[in-house]
Amino acid sequence: MGMGNIEDIEIEIQVEIEDYRELIEFLGKSGDFQSEKHQVDEYFSPAHKDFLGADPVKEWLRLRNANGTYTINYKNWHYNNEGKSYHADEYESKVENIDTLRKIFEALNMKMLVAVEKTRKTWMYKDYEIALDSVKGLGNFVEIEFKGKTKGEDPERIAKEMINFLKERGCGKIELNYKGYPYQLLFGKEKNPEIH
Repeated sequence: MGMGNIEDIEIEIQVEIEDYRELIEFLGKSGDFQSEKHQVDEYFSPAHKDFLGADPVKEWLRLRNANGTYTINYKNWHYNNEGKSYHADEYESKVENIDTLRKIFEALNMKMLVAVEKTRKTWMYKDYEIALDSVKGLGNFVEIEFKGKTKGEDPERIAKEMINFLKERGCGKIELNYKGYPYQLLFGKEKNPEIH
């Protein structure tokens, strides 16, 4: 599959909200609870191409340990001319032995940038996978990923629908986190623009 193949596009938003109570109550009633997992994500960069050298950072390579299930994931984010991003090319695969993969990365001179530790509770609601993340050193966030068909869809329109979904849940102030957890842990928490 080539880069940008439609099956490999991920549409999601990551936000910090003022009030979680109504959303959690709504998900308890109307959502389908999936799981609660402890996740440790390690982010790497190749020596020949410093991912952190780009502004904004577009590419992330991640090893994840979620309750003893291991995956490798690569994302290449697409930013619009306002510096906002709602979708990425994404490739993910299961990993049998994470320690061996780390040794391979080391042998190839891949350097570990940062580790993100979080507890993630996940629900499904219609086409949305909604995760409540409690991130060590950062706080609480909501991540919504669109699980419907992405072919021919406008990522920005879907992202706006996700934001409206949160507004309807009485979440108060909503701040989009475009740069993600690893960036915030590496460079500090930015004040993100509030959505009105």
